[in-house]
Amino acid sequence: MVSGDGTSCGGGDPTASRDDALPAHEDRLASWRAREARLHRLLPYGGLLVGSLLAAFAPAPRGLPMLPTLVVAGLTACWVTWFVILSPQWPGRRRPMTLYYVGLLIFATALVAASPWYGFFAWVGFLHAFLVLNGRWRFVGMAATAVLVATAQGGGLPSSWSNWPLWLVLVLVNLLLAGAVSWFNLLGEREDARRKRLVADLAAANRQLAETVRENEGLHAQLITQAREAGVLDERHRMAQEIHDTLAQGLTGIITQLEAAEQSRDRSADRRRHIDNALALARESLTEARRSVRALRPEPLETARLPDALSELGERWSALHGVAADVNTTGTPRPLHPEIEVTLLRAAQEALSNVARHAAASRVGLTLSYMSDVVTLDVRDDGSGFDVADRPATPDQDGSYGLTAMRQRVTRVGGQLAVESEPGGGTAVSASVPALPGAAA
Repeated sequence: MVSGDGTSCGGGDPTASRDDALPAHEDRLASWRAREARLHRLLPYGGLLVGSLLAAFAPAPRGLPMLPTLVVAGLTACWVTWFVILSPQWPGRRRPMTLYYVGLLIFATALVAASPWYGFFAWVGFLHAFLVLNGRWRFVGMAATAVLVATAQGGGLPSSWSNWPLWLVLVLVNLLLAGAVSWFNLLGEREDARRKRLVADLAAANRQLAETVRENEGLHAQLITQAREAGVLDERHRMAQEIHDTLAQGLTGIITQLEAAEQSRDRSADRRRHIDNALALARESLTEARRSVRALRPEPLETARLPDALSELGERWSALHGVAADVNTTGTPRPLHPEIEVTLLRAAQEALSNVARHAAASRVGLTLSYMSDVVTLDVRDDGSGFDVADRPATPDQDGSYGLTAMRQRVTRVGGQLAVESEPGGGTAVSASVPALPGAAA
């Protein structure tokens, strides 16, 4: 019927995967509304058919002849067909539907006057009043329909004053029943409208949330790219510090030992000792230079995944320094943004270097933990420890530059570095960085 145009229900956003139940619910509701609309289209014809059959086989005593009655019934069917079936663009428009309903009441009045059996048709006015009229006019239409139905139920208008109270009671009962049904229908309509607004708001919120997540991923990747470019200067500063702390100091020591050997030409034992010291310093400086080059371009990540690269790093470090190093991985390893993996590998290298230089530890443990949104690297040792509060925040000559560089690198990718230590209680370094996937690179 006329509600066929207004049965569309706002569905949930199909792009919001977390609300898959909403579109399914909307589809079921739309299917139910479509069946209801078809029923409303058929009810007028059913009422006309039932009324015509009863009027033909059980004519009312005061009814009109059958031929004029059937003519009026046919005109009524044409009226309904023109407005409901042949003009689908009219439902929802106030003026055409008001004209339709007024004509429907006129035809129903004529049919009830011809035969009370057409009360079965006049009853359709209750449904159509609520579907095609708005506001108070709905109740006006239902009141007129109640009068028609009560007249049909009473066999026509009262013929004497004594029958008027019964007719009024019938009108009142029909009004009450129709009013109650219409009221609950109105409440359901309001609830349906509220639900549509809620679904629309939820869909809009989900779209906004999805868009925000995509924007955040793009911005995070862009931030890392910019940080990588901006980090070139920081890397140069770090390399300058590495050269000063290793190569420059090593070369100074070598020159000193060679000069001492030159001055000990007459003492072969002292001369041999100074030369051996110079060779040892040269080997140490070469080792430090190679370590600096590996920190600048981590080759292990080019041929292996991060957990394997950390395991290989732990094995090499343990063999070089004679300290046991246990490397463990928790969670499900997955490819990360290249800058994230480089940051974690270099944090592990710097932490192990600090252990070798200062901790005097007998055991070191590295744990790489993959979580939903972050990846953490924990490095623990049982060494001498230090007072974190007294550690300088800027590079100095005792090697504290390592923690500062590590913190700067972790911070550049949006992570955090935590250091826990106390004299005699070992040290724990924890680097937590975002688990940005490799596809975002």
